[in-house]
Amino acid sequence: MKNLLFFLLALSVIGLSACKKDQPTVSGEFDKELTTALENASNGEGKAFFTLPEAMDFAKIPQDPNNPLTTEKVELGKMLYHETALSIHPKNPITMGTYSCATCHFAQGGFAACKVQGVGDGGMGFGESGESRDKSPVISEADVDVQPIKTPSSMNDAYQTVTLWNGALGGVDVNIGTESHWTVGTPKETNNMGFHGLETQAIAGLKVHRMGIDPVFVDTTEYKAMFDAAFPDVDTSERYTRKYAGLAIAAYERTLLANQAPFQKWLKGDDQAMSDKEKQGAILFFGKAGCVECHTGPALNSMTFYAYGMNDLNQMPGVYRPDPNSDANLGRGGFTAKTEDMFKFKTPQLYNLADSPHYGHGSSFNSIKEVVEYKNTGLPQNPKVVAGQLASAFKSLDLSTLEVEQLTEFLEKGLRDDNLMRYTPSQVPSGNCFPNNDPLSKLEMGCE
Repeated sequence: MKNLLFFLLALSVIGLSACKKDQPTVSGEFDKELTTALENASNGEGKAFFTLPEAMDFAKIPQDPNNPLTTEKVELGKMLYHETALSIHPKNPITMGTYSCATCHFAQGGFAACKVQGVGDGGMGFGESGESRDKSPVISEADVDVQPIKTPSSMNDAYQTVTLWNGALGGVDVNIGTESHWTVGTPKETNNMGFHGLETQAIAGLKVHRMGIDPVFVDTTEYKAMFDAAFPDVDTSERYTRKYAGLAIAAYERTLLANQAPFQKWLKGDDQAMSDKEKQGAILFFGKAGCVECHTGPALNSMTFYAYGMNDLNQMPGVYRPDPNSDANLGRGGFTAKTEDMFKFKTPQLYNLADSPHYGHGSSFNSIKEVVEYKNTGLPQNPKVVAGQLASAFKSLDLSTLEVEQLTEFLEKGLRDDNLMRYTPSQVPSGNCFPNNDPLSKLEMGCE
């Protein structure tokens, strides 16, 4: 009898084990559902359509054919991007050598500014993650380098052909036919060089943000050898110039890929990289919520422009030189002057949003959840935006409170690469502190 009972007990355990093996876990169900959603959102291509390449896998990174990626060019660009010694044209000599491209686009902020309004020349301070940067009290408001719109991120920029919120920079793609608006004496004139937006912006941006290349500085540092290695076929009379510095910076920016985010790890086969809540949010993103209609591809962006009725930067308190009449407030229409483009802004990439807590072209939201709730209700906040210009997709999404939380979880955590410091140098050739080199920043960053 004892043997019989033991035999029956063993059979029941085996049976239970078999049932458990045949029953997929809840997490496994979400994996299947998300995989199906990705296939539906990519015409059957699935996970590969949304996967970011490795930073040095140049063959898979979108690039300007007139500025092919090389290891030497990317390395030069990395140094120049963080080099505060390039700040040689400040409005006030006291700020010379104190700021860099990375002042408003640094790794800790997801390569954005961590401020409602980025502050370049004339600013001071850094805090823990750029949140404390502000105008120096010894610099007049008229002289501080600020823009009339939120600083965009440099993350995943390889996946855009034109740049800025209005797409004004880049002499290719959607900007073909806009040549009459490439105004002489403005950054838009740089479009005539024929480069993609990233290259155009880097070249123009050095001038806009009061930076440049000092030949003496290049000659007396390792930069000379780095320029030589990056551009061996360029005549030396042109090699050490703002143009080629910009091309190197753009090459580096193309490698700033959030390919270690949990969602990216999941795409590459690690089913445990995201929590169930993040997976549920992703299923909503690529399904019911319809986010993927605009935010698609590896960077979850697109070269499209839409009006969502968000407030402008000048409507925020505490900004410098607020200008309600700025063309920046008109979005794409401020560049093309077309009625149908008014108030429409370029669809941004969505990785590492959690690192820079201000959202929308006017920094009018302070959390990702606020943005999700705003799009869920479908009610515009900016009375200046004409109702007829609002995107057809801007309507109530009918998401429940739980679904809003799940979608927020995916955007905050599933799309956050927590190892962006791998893209920063240990030091720059000048020996200066970076991303800022003003006294307060150096103190706060512990850099001397």
